Amino acid sequence: MAASAGPEIERLISLLSRLPGLGPRSARRAALTLLKRREQLMTPLAEALADAAAKVRACNTCGALDTRDPCTVCSDGSRDAGLICVVEEAGALWALERAGAFRGRYHVLGGLLSALDGVGPDDLRITGLLARVAAGGVREVILALPATVDGQTTAHYLAERLSGGGAEVTLLARGVPVGGELDWLDDGTLTQALRARRPA
Repeated sequence: MAASAGPEIERLISLLSRLPGLGPRSARRAALTLLKRREQLMTPLAEALADAAAKVRACNTCGALDTRDPCTVCSDGSRDAGLICVVEEAGALWALERAGAFRGRYHVLGGLLSALDGVGPDDLRITGLLARVAAGGVREVILALPATVDGQTTAHYLAERLSGGGAEVTLLARGVPVGGELDWLDDGTLTQALRARRPA
């Protein structure tokens, strides 16, 4: 904690240090910056946090975070309801939306299956996904999950549960990134790229 800091400052640092990517040192620097720039940063941040806490919630249809329910994506009639892209968390949805390449709908699982962490199918939003596909009209379910052991386990489980449901189940391609140099890539990425090769 900060030496000779009052309990309010120590609490601020402690809370900031719980955020991803912020350890104790970074939290101290962030707290100091907020305290020094109270009017420009701290007060607007406090207002934004209170506003988000009061208004943002998970969409009952897809699980995305929004101030509307159904969310902005689920309410957009111009999006293809026959395509559902399954993601682990809302951050992956935001990344795909930034890319602007997907015009379908989403389904946020809220995590991944993990035996080590005690996360099973009932802990994720899998039932909602199965219900959406069973309701009809879904042509394809894209599993856009991380290329980790838990991500692959979850993708395999979902592919099995969705088989025979009338929708094609696909995975995101894995391999060499655009602009990637082969000698800089890890062995796993190169292996995936070779396995997912396609005609030129």
